[in-house]
Amino acid sequence: MATLNHTGVSHTVFHLLGIPRLEDQHMWISIPFFISYVITLLGNSLLIFIILTKRSLHEPMYLFLCMLAGADIVLSACTVPQALAIFWFHAGEISLNCCIIQLFFIHSTFISESGILLVMAFDRYIAICYPLRYTTILTHALIRKIGVSIFLKSYGTIFLVIFLLKRLTFCRSNILPHTGCEHIGLAKFSCDDIRVNIWYGFFVLMSTLVLDLMLIFVSYMLILCAVFRMPSRDARHKALNTCGSHVCVIILFYGPGIFTTLTQRFGRHIPPHVHILLANVCIVSPPMLNPIIYGIKTKQIRDQVTHILFPKEI
Repeated sequence: MATLNHTGVSHTVFHLLGIPRLEDQHMWISIPFFISYVITLLGNSLLIFIILTKRSLHEPMYLFLCMLAGADIVLSACTVPQALAIFWFHAGEISLNCCIIQLFFIHSTFISESGILLVMAFDRYIAICYPLRYTTILTHALIRKIGVSIFLKSYGTIFLVIFLLKRLTFCRSNILPHTGCEHIGLAKFSCDDIRVNIWYGFFVLMSTLVLDLMLIFVSYMLILCAVFRMPSRDARHKALNTCGSHVCVIILFYGPGIFTTLTQRFGRHIPPHVHILLANVCIVSPPMLNPIIYGIKTKQIRDQVTHILFPKEI
């Protein structure tokens, strides 16, 4: 499709290519995307249903997990259907407004998930270091306030991106070599100066994801100090075991993102389609694997899932 490049013309419609240079493999690539999407929706929906319907699971750890599962569904719903439409129907056309809406929800949900993982680390810190005060500190009222503040912070932080993008004139190209829209990826197709976009994107990254990761690290250092002061080996093992699922989810959430950032910075000879595949892995994998990890490693959830899927015959 021809691309307009006339001076003064700002594109209002863009075309997502999917994964460039692998167009003939799109149908095969769509299979793991579709499977992961189904698992994400079913797994996280089941997790939310179990936590909300079982009063025994109305504890801070599980309520935060419920928030994480909801954010996982939103993140997956914002990205995977668009990618599948490109892979199956070559339906890559997207308006500028829809593109901005999509990237708004993708970025804000990422920040929300990072914030939820931080408060989950705080939850484990309180549970292990101050077990007798756990329920009095993390009350349901405080949990509601924390949840609202996380989502207000994430949406408020990314809200400015809408205005930073709407001010730009997109006259370079309307072909986006990706499966979805992304802030800087879209801004690069502008003819205007995008230094404000770049610096604000850097500020958002440092003040949310990087800061959250640093605070999570500090929380776990304090947790380890408290655990190794415990006199009983069984008590140490039990305390560390309660953190196992959360640590796995943290690695799954931040690990691919860090690896992708390093490959983009230092992997200059890596083909562009590999970077795009890695970016999609960052989005697709955590929402799919989070409910599986908690379902396997958390006995209370595992028992409830078993009871629902394999009810005993009376």
